[in-house]
Amino acid sequence: MANFAFLERSRSVASPDHNRWLIPPAALAIHLAIGQVYAFSVFNLPLSRLVGITESAPEDWRLTEIGWIFSIAIVCLGLSAALFGKWLEREGPRKAMFYATLCFSGGFFISALGVYWHQIWLVYLGYGVLGGIGLGIGYISPVSTLIKWFPDRPGMATGMAIMGFGGGAMIGSPLAVSLLGQFSSPETAGVWQTMLVMGSLYFVLMMIGVALIRVPPEGWKPAGFVPVASTNGMITANHVDADTALKTPQFWLLWVMLCVNVTAGIGVLGQASPMIQEMFAETITAADAAWFVALLSFFNLIGRFLWSSLSDKIGRQTTYGIYFGLGLLLYALVPALGGLASAFWFIAAFALIMSMYGGGFATIPAYLRDMFGTYQVGAIHGRLLTAWSTAGVLGPVLINYLRQWQVDRGVAPADAYSLTMYIMAGLLAIGLLCNLALKPVDSKYHLKTASV
Repeated sequence: MANFAFLERSRSVASPDHNRWLIPPAALAIHLAIGQVYAFSVFNLPLSRLVGITESAPEDWRLTEIGWIFSIAIVCLGLSAALFGKWLEREGPRKAMFYATLCFSGGFFISALGVYWHQIWLVYLGYGVLGGIGLGIGYISPVSTLIKWFPDRPGMATGMAIMGFGGGAMIGSPLAVSLLGQFSSPETAGVWQTMLVMGSLYFVLMMIGVALIRVPPEGWKPAGFVPVASTNGMITANHVDADTALKTPQFWLLWVMLCVNVTAGIGVLGQASPMIQEMFAETITAADAAWFVALLSFFNLIGRFLWSSLSDKIGRQTTYGIYFGLGLLLYALVPALGGLASAFWFIAAFALIMSMYGGGFATIPAYLRDMFGTYQVGAIHGRLLTAWSTAGVLGPVLINYLRQWQVDRGVAPADAYSLTMYIMAGLLAIGLLCNLALKPVDSKYHLKTASV
């Protein structure tokens, strides 16, 4: 194991004059790679035509079977982030990012074998389980390190990295489409070849992040940095360990807040294209709807950086108050906006909603830092991401099944989203109440001594 000594935490401690702006690119290298999961749907149709090539054959996999690949990956993301968070804090980000690289790229390689042998269980195991573990470890690996390097701007720092996760699909989708076009032929859909190439490219990109990452030396602070105590006590100078954090009401209030924000956003993301086409059937074409989906992805991306950076100025509680207060108003207005002649205000409302959806992901690590300090904040963040796994199932179910239930009872497709939008607004109202209920963590939960 001597060759792997560079992975040890002690080997990644930076010199006191290390340029901290080299750390966000390391985090971006990881998040831009694993963010590809948002573009996995590009593979859905080719995976359903592995035998038939141009159209699905009877022995081809059904789309319902293929859909489980993404779901398994998201569930494993949340579970692995929760399970490996404390290990990450102990072993350091370099080792965590290295193993995330092996899991994520290895998931592509195993899936390529599954496609080649036409064994879907191997794809479930590869991209779903192993790749999902890589997603979870990779997602949380830079978070606590960024917060320690940027105590003066924790929201901006985590926003830069998590912005990369939102933007991963903007790279992964055209890359996959291009490679599928290159490798497809009358004899093959080109999927297994594409997975091999993408797994290799992502391995190289993520290893750049492994090489660049550093942890600050003990007691390091930015030049001229003077901690400013918050006037309302919502930014703590104390620390809470990951196990104790689970015993606090603050953790579970934040868990519900993340869950409802993601449930509302992810449900819309999954049905954005058919929703706008059904609400504006006379004016919006399928091509227009594709641009609408791309626009939502763009606002999801920039919202992660802009809102989290703003939270450094106005505070995390105020920022989340905007997410929930403005968000529930916009969701409640959607049915009325869908009845207008022009789609402009409908599109504008969902662009803003998606920016706050992305912002919720990027702001939550800094909110955790405010509540629980920097000690084991990565582990606490990992456990909180189980809210994402829950929302990943809850959001699409609410949208899909409620819509179908109404259509089956004679509701016009254009009107079938109204009830769901009102339910989403109600969920955000719950999030707003949880945010208002947040108070500083009781001193009985604070660590008495800790090396932070």
